[in-house]
Amino acid sequence: MTRELSFDEKKEKMIKNVTGNYIEVEKSIVNQLYMKHDLHGTTVGSERELIWSQLFEMIIPKKFVIEQSVFIIDSQGGVSKEVDFAILDETYTPYIFRYGRIKFVPIEAIAAVIECKSQQLEASSIEKWAESIKSLKTSGQSIARIAMDIAMEAVKTQKSTRPLRLLCALKENCGDDIKQHFDFTLLASRKNGGNERIEIECNADDTLFSWFKSLNFHEFTMDAALEEKASKMLNKISLENYKVHDQKGQSISLLTFNFQLNQLLMLINNPILFPHRAYVDLFDRKGKE
Repeated sequence: MTRELSFDEKKEKMIKNVTGNYIEVEKSIVNQLYMKHDLHGTTVGSERELIWSQLFEMIIPKKFVIEQSVFIIDSQGGVSKEVDFAILDETYTPYIFRYGRIKFVPIEAIAAVIECKSQQLEASSIEKWAESIKSLKTSGQSIARIAMDIAMEAVKTQKSTRPLRLLCALKENCGDDIKQHFDFTLLASRKNGGNERIEIECNADDTLFSWFKSLNFHEFTMDAALEEKASKMLNKISLENYKVHDQKGQSISLLTFNFQLNQLLMLINNPILFPHRAYVDLFDRKGKE
């Protein structure tokens, strides 16, 4: 007769099952990517993107929408190169400018951009892609009711945002000259005899304070009092503190990435208040021309 597990034993088993599931999902994703790559070579296309998108759908909170084939725009008329996937928050930006299957999404709504590649990557092409996104500017011309007040510009704790940049690729197609243009790289690796892994690297082991400044005050000066307060609270914490390890001391990649990415999204928390007037000015000016 099998002994019934105690509550503590069931809890321990549940935690082990969760971590084990992440390891199995990681192996499954890698095998799918290489199967598509082996069968179709450089023509994987939408199949490859679908596999990666399912990973993000598994870990991204439901408040976010994942859109494919996106061009990001700003209120100054800037337009990015095409992005394979964009993670966006439609809380304050409830509409997307569409043209068929292609979407034009305001920079204020974008939390992260994802490039999915199975072919050999060209550093010059990736650099141009990254620069087209870095050049976009959020606007502070918002009007919104907040709590017991009315905000006539971007709120104090979020003056200017920028998207997290993520690359999903096969390891053999990505060198250090490529990685430097992304905040995170997710590189699928499959050695002979198995050992399927997604090697996830962060471009900088910055503290949460550095991430807070980068994601909420992009090219903008933070208020001195807020900077002092945020520095005291966040400077002792880095993304290294969010790593989960297995029995061998090896990082459980997807589970670690889940916590790291969602912690950074929590630092953004809400999208910047949408600057309707700035976009009205843009389209009014272009319409008159």
